[in-house]
Amino acid sequence: MFPDETVVLIVDDMASMRKALVNIIKDFGLTNVIEAQNGSEAIVVLNSQYKAGAPIGLVLCDWHMPGMSGLDLLKSIRERDEFKTLPFLMVTAENDQSKIIEAIKCGVNNYLVKPFAPADVKVKLAETWMKSKHL
Repeated sequence: MFPDETVVLIVDDMASMRKALVNIIKDFGLTNVIEAQNGSEAIVVLNSQYKAGAPIGLVLCDWHMPGMSGLDLLKSIRERDEFKTLPFLMVTAENDQSKIIEAIKCGVNNYLVKPFAPADVKVKLAETWMKSKHL
């Protein structure tokens, strides 16, 4: 799975969901975690980490957020050469099949529907890691 030193960006407008995801992924050894409240804030973090030489190595992102949505963030990331292959896991309550297909077309690596158990996150992280290695 992802190396322990991977910088993880968790993007969700709900602080409780960010905290839950931080706790879950830390249990899997991913301890370098940065949080953002929406897509716009995530873009700032992505750019600053990249410029600092400590680029984000994995994004876990909600779909529905004020300002820039998770899908818009995904589109923005995939348009930039430095982030084209950045592993992106959509973590959302959005379970409409057409929306999932839209996210796949936009380049999402994997999709996890809320609510979820910690074991579900681990499975999705492993799958995301494998998919990102084949880009």
